[in-house]
Amino acid sequence: MKEDHDAGARILLTAGAPLGEAQAALILCHGRGSTAEDILGLAAEIEIPGFAFIAPQAPGGVWYPNSFLRPAEENEPWLSRSLNVAAALIREARQAGLPADRVMLAGFSQGACLALECAARNPGRMGGIVGLSGGLMGPPGSLWSGPGDYQGTPVFLGCSANDPFIPRSRVEESAGFFRARNARVTVRLYPGNLHGVEQDELNVFRGMMMEVVGASRPRS
Repeated sequence: MKEDHDAGARILLTAGAPLGEAQAALILCHGRGSTAEDILGLAAEIEIPGFAFIAPQAPGGVWYPNSFLRPAEENEPWLSRSLNVAAALIREARQAGLPADRVMLAGFSQGACLALECAARNPGRMGGIVGLSGGLMGPPGSLWSGPGDYQGTPVFLGCSANDPFIPRSRVEESAGFFRARNARVTVRLYPGNLHGVEQDELNVFRGMMMEVVGASRPRS
């Protein structure tokens, strides 16, 4: 595990293959009050050879201050800053020579909401989008409109059916948004009210990663 402080004052933790040598990249966004180190602990359970794991650290452990179910303006300017961090990491993975279908974006809880919102605002082909206990941002009744084609990108949304923080309806609405824009969406809702990660979610996640590497081509 390596910690990098870059010129933009970001703190990044990395693991796995160096980005310049990797066959694929996975950007992982941690949950509220958590750390990049914690989310990289997930990498140890789903590690696939050839992947570069990149985990940014939110200042104070928080990507934005209020609930993801509040109007976006109540989470500004923190939300825009955090979205910019995630989008910049995707661009940097592409600039390192990885094609779009070998770059994945994922997160847990608040990090899942951030990852899904970033993907929604930047439509296009990716290796995969994973939201563990999260959903698109906005108050109840939000409508997410606008063009976008994910060109068959796999999207996985996993959550407890009675999660205390993530309404089941929001998970289903988020799935509908991506499905309507040509993503291959898988949703799994688990019994109970655990706000955590199920082993089955890790199995699905790892399968998505294996698909990315299995379909990858050698670097040119």
